[in-house]
Amino acid sequence: MDREEILDQLEKLIKLDVDATHAYDQAIKNMDQSIVRDKLLSFQGDHRRHIDVLSEKMRELQGTPPDLTADFKGFFIKGFTALRSMIGAKGALQAMETNERLTTSTYEKASGLGWPATLPQSSAQTGPTSSAISPSSARQSREAMSDFG
Repeated sequence: MDREEILDQLEKLIKLDVDATHAYDQAIKNMDQSIVRDKLLSFQGDHRRHIDVLSEKMRELQGTPPDLTADFKGFFIKGFTALRSMIGAKGALQAMETNERLTTSTYEKASGLGWPATLPQSSAQTGPTSSAISPSSARQSREAMSDFG
């Protein structure tokens, strides 16, 4: 992968995590069960950390991280989550589980792209194949949500 391809992939992952944080906002806003709301806040925090780490990688490569606003796809994800969240905790969790499946799938694809070992190292992570690009965080979130469903 050359620098431009790396920056393109990092931007896609950042946008995905931005969309996820906006979707979590909707689910959290409509969640009346505090234990579930706390879990959702924790999962949202994971996505925010991914944004921070991946944005740092982009800057190290002299790239500019994308805005933290939802794009067209994010608008639909957020709307889907808002609608499902209005019917209660189960709807919110089902929406978030669907969203986490998308996130996990995208991160799994990204982790298999053959990232170069020479990528700059940030202080927060050991490289793009570290936990920031690992699908395990999204998978853990999805599995934990199914425990509540």
